[in-house]
Amino acid sequence: MITSRQDGYELSTDPDRLDVGLVHHWLSTDAFWALGRSRDAVERSVRHSLNFAAYDVAGCQVAYARVVTDWATFAWLCDVYVVSGHRGKGLGTWLARAARDHLAPYRLKRILLSTRDAHEVYAKAGFTPFPNPECLMISSPAQ
Repeated sequence: MITSRQDGYELSTDPDRLDVGLVHHWLSTDAFWALGRSRDAVERSVRHSLNFAAYDVAGCQVAYARVVTDWATFAWLCDVYVVSGHRGKGLGTWLARAARDHLAPYRLKRILLSTRDAHEVYAKAGFTPFPNPECLMISSPAQ
């Protein structure tokens, strides 16, 4: 899937176009939720996910998001990252909408995400607070 905006940004799910080294750098050095994530972990996560990347008018990758899904009932939108010089231009919302719209034909029961500080970004893409957060549980065996 490739789509463009009037301001020249392009969004693609083409895995061959994705710069995994750049994604690793962004996540492991600048994303609070993924600081220190290994290159191997990023490579494996990319390989087993649906990936979205945004590119500027020069073709440079400037944003990334991935979706983990079973393609039947559930998806998890995660690792949404926009390079600092391109923030505030709606790229995060655009990535979230693109992921939601891409998954729409599968009629999933829910697409979940977690955010500490970007609620308004995702609200613009149709996400709302989880109705019963007390129902959620987590296991973190890698910690």
